[in-house]
Amino acid sequence: MTDPGTTHTAWNPTAAPAIKLDRVSKRYWKIEERSLLRSLTPFGGPNRRLLWAIQNVDLEVATGETVGIIGRNGAGKTTLLRMLAGVSQPTEGSLTIRGRIAPLLSVGVGFHPEMTGRENVVVNGLLLGLTKSQVKARFDEIVAFAGLGDFVDTPVKFYSSGMFMRLGFSVAVNVDPDVLLVDEVLAVGDVAFQLRCLNRMRDLQRSGTTILFVSHALHAVHLLCPRTILLEQGRVAFDGPTESAIAHFHRLLQSDDESYDAGVRILHQELLRADGTPAGNVEQGQPLTYSMSVRFDRPIDGPGVNFRVVGEDGTLAYSMQTVIGERWRAYQAGDEATVRVAFRPRLGGGGSFHVSVDVTDRLTTVLATAPNGPAFYVPPLYGVGGPADLEASIAIDGENRTDFRWARLEDVAPSAQAPQGSPPQGRQ
Repeated sequence: MTDPGTTHTAWNPTAAPAIKLDRVSKRYWKIEERSLLRSLTPFGGPNRRLLWAIQNVDLEVATGETVGIIGRNGAGKTTLLRMLAGVSQPTEGSLTIRGRIAPLLSVGVGFHPEMTGRENVVVNGLLLGLTKSQVKARFDEIVAFAGLGDFVDTPVKFYSSGMFMRLGFSVAVNVDPDVLLVDEVLAVGDVAFQLRCLNRMRDLQRSGTTILFVSHALHAVHLLCPRTILLEQGRVAFDGPTESAIAHFHRLLQSDDESYDAGVRILHQELLRADGTPAGNVEQGQPLTYSMSVRFDRPIDGPGVNFRVVGEDGTLAYSMQTVIGERWRAYQAGDEATVRVAFRPRLGGGGSFHVSVDVTDRLTTVLATAPNGPAFYVPPLYGVGGPADLEASIAIDGENRTDFRWARLEDVAPSAQAPQGSPPQGRQ
């Protein structure tokens, strides 16, 4: 076993890699909660358990490379960056970082709450390797980028989380770092600041800065990082092209599906291109088909489907519901049905999305749900944004169940069939 430790060597622009991890692991002891009576019992046993946040990670990042790190909460992303920043040491293994490091790990880290923004800029600049004269020369640029204005002489304990992050990011990117470590910088702040962050990191890329970028914003990771590492339970689950890493991540998320015990089971679901191949990374407007197999363990009269496309942040991008209240077919216990949804992902802003589906009775009571269905990534159309009609249609066992007629919702009696003699078909 290698002795744990971190080595910072003089930066050499021809040296590779800029970051190297050799079988790095990080162990914590998690304290388990227990009752007061058990705590007072002398023979109550230990109330802690071993937790490996990072396990046997081997990693090399070349000088000037930008690498994204993604994964579920608790996967070890922040722990990895904290070790690279020198905030904590690995329990096992060794890591080496070459050059000046600028870490931006979380809101407020490195700031003294009683000091003003001005004072914290000076202190953080010195800690990151600048001289007093260099901090003074860059001070106005740092404050302007952070957009602090008159708050620069206010104690930072009165700052909002967005002001904290803006100031921390501004200091980090203005110290000419050789290695920039960024953890969820886009999670705080308005859209304008997020765009400034992305543009500034692109400038650093062009200047040869090595960047490790941790974010749940998969769209930003795709835009910024040619290579991405997927962490799962402290281990490297995938290391390669960003599009493939995102596809692997989506497959992990799909394993978290839940279902109601209402006599209906979702057996299988998939998302396919027109040629029958699985869809992971698709083009705008490309024809797709979502397919789902459903088994009825009890009689269901007039089942329906609610089809949704959900963004990576949980925002509803599109939804389509089958006709409400119509007794169109009765399924008996043991019957199975095939649901197919044909649609085109015309989502101008692009990003990562997944399918979320409910199986309902004719009164729209949810009988089964698959909230984390197949996922796909759509590249953005620059200059285009906002929701769009995907022209989706839902068929159950080959019968179109989305032939809507224009009507007010309150005119559709839940106990009766759909109104007859209505105006021409259209989408609700």
